[in-house]
Amino acid sequence: MNLSKRGEYALRALIDLGIASELGWPMLQVSELAAKEKLPIKFLEQILAQLKAAGYVEARRGKFGGYSLARPMRRIKFGAVIRLIDGPLAPIRCVSVTAYERCSCPDEAHCGLRMLMFDVRNAITTVLDRFTLADIVDITLRKYRRDKVTPPFLHRSIKLASILSKQGQPQRRGRSGVKALKQFSGSRGRQSDNGRAKGAAR
Repeated sequence: MNLSKRGEYALRALIDLGIASELGWPMLQVSELAAKEKLPIKFLEQILAQLKAAGYVEARRGKFGGYSLARPMRRIKFGAVIRLIDGPLAPIRCVSVTAYERCSCPDEAHCGLRMLMFDVRNAITTVLDRFTLADIVDITLRKYRRDKVTPPFLHRSIKLASILSKQGQPQRRGRSGVKALKQFSGSRGRQSDNGRAKGAAR
């Protein structure tokens, strides 16, 4: 596989939306995402449009509009998003499950290179199809707490949250911006993570 810049930015945008949601901000404006990731707004809008068409994010128009996650974070797997943006995870097509194509090898069944690439594909998909957006957002927030670093989006205007709430925007399971700010400014963070989170954070 080859993770393109487009694929990288799509994953980073989803992680940002997930972090903001956990901190009590279920919707972000594209300008906020672009500023945080230092990306051109037009390029990011193209990526978000692709994610929207696939049902990963939803958009809301207007002065206080923006983007939010369209499905629970536990139902967003990184492997699926990468396949959407960049195509198969397999390094060569003849070992791909989702986009198989016969290669030029005259004896595919006994091709040593193909056997090796099967192992490479399996290693990649095992990781990317196991981890969800919920896993990575949780790992990221724990690392912020551990390192006593204030996460992004905590200093957004509280007024915007109240406007969205009045207009019927559902608050996901994140905390309010004020409570989250108190937690991160006063918390030392948990010092122990489970084994999987430790490995993924390295």
